[in-house]
Amino acid sequence: MSQVLSEAAARRFGGRGRPLGAVAAVLGSFSVLSVLPAPPAVAAGTAADHLTVTVRHAGAGRDGVYELSCHPGAGSHPDVGGACRVLDQNTRWGHDTFAPVAPGSACTMLYGGPATAHVTGTWAGRPVDATYDRSNGCEIGRWNRMVPLLPDFGP
Repeated sequence: MSQVLSEAAARRFGGRGRPLGAVAAVLGSFSVLSVLPAPPAVAAGTAADHLTVTVRHAGAGRDGVYELSCHPGAGSHPDVGGACRVLDQNTRWGHDTFAPVAPGSACTMLYGGPATAHVTGTWAGRPVDATYDRSNGCEIGRWNRMVPLLPDFGP
């Protein structure tokens, strides 16, 4: 059995500067593992990755409420394949795919219009409740990273 010990745990158990074997001897038969929780199980017949995208004030042909399922792709979204692809590309283990702009970010005072979007549902086994707007350069960049999940406003 392999033994995994975090650096902080090694310090706590007097392992600083000692090889893992010496620390393991201090711990005896215990193994210290750092384990991330598994995503919740999905009921049979339901999509694990299902989102509802509500777009407002984006203009004719863009406003609406769209359903999107990925893996397999389905729904009323106008570009199911593209939306699922951009979500997969933006998904990284340990990072929130839908994270808001970090507080205190320096953003250009560029206004991208009144469009807003609200994305809810489940993605990668996690609940999603994210809002998007185009109120400044950071928010526009965040929006653009999610095109075609969100409508494209072009260059």
